[in-house]
Amino acid sequence: MNISICSYSFHRALSDGKQDLFKYITDCVELEVTHLEPWSGHFDDGSGQPGNYPPQDQAYIRRVKEAIKAAGLPIGCIAIDRAHVADEDPEVSKANRQRAYQWLDIAETLGAPQVRIDSGPRTESWSDEAFEQVVTGYEDLIARAGKKGIEVVIENHWGPSKHPENLVKLLKAVDGLGLLFDTNNWGPGRQEEAWEMCAKYATATHVKTFSFDADGNDPSVNLAKAFRLLQEAGYDGIWGIESVPLDGDEYEGARKTIALIRRMVK
Repeated sequence: MNISICSYSFHRALSDGKQDLFKYITDCVELEVTHLEPWSGHFDDGSGQPGNYPPQDQAYIRRVKEAIKAAGLPIGCIAIDRAHVADEDPEVSKANRQRAYQWLDIAETLGAPQVRIDSGPRTESWSDEAFEQVVTGYEDLIARAGKKGIEVVIENHWGPSKHPENLVKLLKAVDGLGLLFDTNNWGPGRQEEAWEMCAKYATATHVKTFSFDADGNDPSVNLAKAFRLLQEAGYDGIWGIESVPLDGDEYEGARKTIALIRRMVK
């Protein structure tokens, strides 16, 4: 079984200065997962603070690559923020595309087989014009990524992508676009319906947990059903963890989610 921890699971430790990308890598070794799946906010963009911008320092990128090699854990999906395909502001869209190109180069250097890039825009639905912009934008990125051996995936994350019918429409429209299936990020009251509609498209996962009962389960979500639907759909990728513990204990949240997945996924 392949398990990762998306580094966003430690965003509070990152913000508090208790973790950086290099400590995240060694923490994953100690937590005995099989893959690394960093979030763009963990990369140092040169400002010394998390900013979700692609690092420009090639020496830094080489250091990250060396740390990954030393850890002996392959890298999976890099979750990239601030590179969404469509935005209401054309200048933002243009800047985002250039950042996306830079992240693809970084992903290639680090050996990442997948990158998550959001769709945008910051609305609840796509106009016909926005949908066309999203489709052509992903087609551009997929063509460039394909030459590097990288799969581009969309996540049900924010904006229109929270709604399963939008995702299905987009995934059918864009050849080669994968889905980072997050168990939680769906429109209100639509979680299990969305699982049923979208599990078959999953090429990566974020298993979201918030709290745990005495049996080690998250009482707020029926993860057993999500796992069953994914497995019935033939999912055989990395079981990625994105724990966001309500009590703030990010390391314990990660440990308990690892245990939950190993117990539930057969």
